[in-house]
Amino acid sequence: MGLVSDARTATALLRKALANRTAVRDVRRTLDVRPEHPEHHYKVAVYFADGAVNMYQMRQWYKPLAELSKLWPVVVLSRSATGAQALLAEDAPPVEFVPTVRDLEAFLVTQDIRVVLYVNQNTRNFQMFRYGRRWHVFINHGESDKMYMTTNQYKAYDFAFIAGDAARERLSRVLWDFDLDTRTIQIGRPQADHYSGALPYTPDDRTVVLYAPTWEGDRPSAHYGSVRTHGEALVKALLETRRHRVVYRPHPRSGVVDPEYGAANQRIIAALAAANRSDPGAEHVYDDGPELGWQLAAADVAVVDISAMVYDRLAAGKPLLITRPVDPEAIVDTHGYLSSCEWLDASDAPGIVEETERVIRDPEAAARLTEWVTYYFGDTTPGAATRRFHEAIARLMADWETWHARTAADEPDDDADEEAELDD
Repeated sequence: MGLVSDARTATALLRKALANRTAVRDVRRTLDVRPEHPEHHYKVAVYFADGAVNMYQMRQWYKPLAELSKLWPVVVLSRSATGAQALLAEDAPPVEFVPTVRDLEAFLVTQDIRVVLYVNQNTRNFQMFRYGRRWHVFINHGESDKMYMTTNQYKAYDFAFIAGDAARERLSRVLWDFDLDTRTIQIGRPQADHYSGALPYTPDDRTVVLYAPTWEGDRPSAHYGSVRTHGEALVKALLETRRHRVVYRPHPRSGVVDPEYGAANQRIIAALAAANRSDPGAEHVYDDGPELGWQLAAADVAVVDISAMVYDRLAAGKPLLITRPVDPEAIVDTHGYLSSCEWLDASDAPGIVEETERVIRDPEAAARLTEWVTYYFGDTTPGAATRRFHEAIARLMADWETWHARTAADEPDDDADEEAELDD
């Protein structure tokens, strides 16, 4: 049994190595035919060390970064070949592929990077932290009440851009000796200003239900995924009415840990296809595209797991149900929105039709929703979060000028050799 396991592991590693080598060649060919980056042009960099599997963390920032680049040019520093490959194929900001620290340093000396943004807590972020005389800012890839949102790693950054009062309270409760007034800046949810896109169906009188579960998780405390426990039952019930349209958007990592979770995901996809064959006017949607926006704005009701999708939808200010984890070891932070959200237990999943009607029509549920939207995101009028995002960057740019003027005379020469041992 051990030999079989070892063989599978070796095969997986070999496939990964071959895929990475292919991606490197593809990225270099793509960059070779593109114009070189102008020197001393970029003021803002987004540091992204992950591969294609975590591209969802970057995609949601494309449009806010495009707006920001009108004021301060933005470049993505991509450390992974598969990540760079995906970025170059999509509507991302300009990309520089920097697989080694030497590559990273060689690019930095040609630019005027003053603010570095981070969308996740990849361990290789540490390799970028060595570069002082610029601000390192954690912007995250979503707002949620998961453990991830209160990691002590926040202290590694000069600043963190947070959504609103809920994030501030969450950090103050968990992090010791962390100066929230100095180290955090509230910007709301700039992505919500870009909840748009072409609908893949023709709007009619059907109730549109977005079901957007997370993946199964890699440890009991993070077992938030509902595909096996809720998903098949609720999708079946909605398909049977012929009065609902299901937009199914599973997490891209669904099934990477638990094959049965992946199998349940495939059964839901197959059920949607079968329902569309039976009733072409239904136009149910299996959504595995990179764009996230229209789904959140168009759905009458959203059913989501404990994940950033809760708060992506909350920022839209429209009804949603949260699936309650079945695993008793799954950690649920009930200090914030989850203390009075609209829960959907696994036993109630077959009754999803009645549950959706309730959250649409209940005035008390609507009032609670409005209160929580304000608590998490502040002013959600169109453009307000984008304005706060730009103001936060402007503040850091002004502070950079102040510190640069104070310390320019003492600035040391870069030592390219001191980090040679970090090269990948």
